[in-house]
Amino acid sequence: MTKPVVFLILCLVGTLCATDPAVAYVGPGAGLSLLGALWGLVLAVGAAIGFVVMWPLRQARRRARLRKLGAQNSRHDADSDALDDR
Repeated sequence: MTKPVVFLILCLVGTLCATDPAVAYVGPGAGLSLLGALWGLVLAVGAAIGFVVMWPLRQARRRARLRKLGAQNSRHDADSDALDDR
Protein backbone atom coordinates (compact mmCIF):
# COMPACT_ATOMS: atom_id res chain seq x y z
CA MET A 1 0.00 0.00 0.00
CA THR A 2 1.15 3.51 -0.61
CA LYS A 3 1.84 5.96 2.18
CA PRO A 4 -1.20 8.25 1.53
CA VAL A 5 -3.62 5.30 1.66
CA VAL A 6 -2.11 4.00 4.91
CA PHE A 7 -2.22 7.49 6.39
CA LEU A 8 -5.88 7.88 5.37
CA ILE A 9 -6.83 4.53 6.91
CA LEU A 10 -5.02 5.38 10.16
CA CYS A 11 -6.74 8.77 10.33
CA LEU A 12 -10.13 7.15 9.74
CA VAL A 13 -9.57 4.48 12.40
CA GLY A 14 -8.27 7.09 14.86
CA THR A 15 -11.28 9.32 14.27
CA LEU A 16 -13.75 6.48 14.73
CA CYS A 17 -12.06 5.29 17.93
CA ALA A 18 -11.92 8.78 19.44
CA THR A 19 -15.65 9.51 19.18
CA ASP A 20 -18.00 9.10 22.11
CA PRO A 21 -21.26 7.25 21.69
CA ALA A 22 -24.19 9.51 20.94
CA VAL A 23 -26.62 9.77 23.82
CA ALA A 24 -29.82 10.65 22.06
CA TYR A 25 -33.39 10.60 23.27
CA VAL A 26 -36.35 10.81 20.96
CA GLY A 27 -39.32 11.94 22.99
CA PRO A 28 -42.84 10.73 22.32
CA GLY A 29 -43.83 13.97 20.57
CA ALA A 30 -40.96 13.82 18.09
CA GLY A 31 -41.47 10.10 17.53
CA LEU A 32 -45.18 10.49 16.82
CA SER A 33 -44.49 13.39 14.50
CA LEU A 34 -41.96 11.32 12.61
CA LEU A 35 -44.37 8.38 12.34
CA GLY A 36 -47.19 10.67 11.20
CA ALA A 37 -45.04 12.19 8.49
CA LEU A 38 -43.87 8.75 7.40
CA TRP A 39 -47.44 7.41 7.18
CA GLY A 40 -48.53 10.49 5.26
CA LEU A 41 -45.72 9.97 2.76
CA VAL A 42 -46.46 6.25 2.40
CA LEU A 43 -50.18 6.91 1.85
CA ALA A 44 -49.51 9.69 -0.68
CA VAL A 45 -47.18 7.47 -2.72
CA GLY A 46 -49.67 4.58 -2.46
CA ALA A 47 -52.54 6.77 -3.63
CA ALA A 48 -50.50 8.06 -6.57
CA ILE A 49 -49.60 4.53 -7.64
CA GLY A 50 -53.22 3.44 -7.17
CA PHE A 51 -54.53 6.24 -9.39
CA VAL A 52 -52.00 5.44 -12.10
CA VAL A 53 -52.94 1.74 -12.01
CA MET A 54 -56.69 2.36 -11.84
CA TRP A 55 -56.83 4.89 -14.70
CA PRO A 56 -56.81 2.35 -17.58
CA LEU A 57 -59.35 0.19 -15.76
CA ARG A 58 -61.72 3.12 -15.31
CA GLN A 59 -61.35 4.05 -18.98
CA ALA A 60 -62.12 0.48 -20.05
CA ARG A 61 -65.23 0.40 -17.85
CA ARG A 62 -66.38 3.74 -19.24
CA ARG A 63 -65.90 2.56 -22.84
CA ALA A 64 -67.80 -0.67 -22.13
CA ARG A 65 -70.66 1.27 -20.54
CA LEU A 66 -70.84 3.66 -23.50
CA ARG A 67 -70.85 0.73 -25.94
CA LYS A 68 -73.64 -0.92 -23.95
CA LEU A 69 -75.67 2.30 -23.91
CA GLY A 70 -75.08 2.73 -27.64
CA ALA A 71 -76.33 -0.81 -28.30
CA GLN A 72 -79.40 -0.22 -26.11
CA ASN A 73 -80.17 3.07 -27.87
CA SER A 74 -79.89 1.51 -31.32
CA ARG A 75 -82.14 -1.37 -30.20
CA HIS A 76 -84.60 1.14 -28.72
CA ASP A 77 -84.56 3.11 -31.98
CA ALA A 78 -85.24 -0.08 -33.95
CA ASP A 79 -88.15 -0.96 -31.64
CA SER A 80 -89.63 2.53 -31.96
CA ASP A 81 -89.25 2.36 -35.77
CA ALA A 82 -91.13 -0.96 -35.75
CA LEU A 83 -93.93 0.60 -33.68
CA ASP A 84 -94.12 3.55 -36.08
CA ASP A 85 -94.55 1.14 -39.02
CA ARG A 86 -97.75 -0.35 -37.53
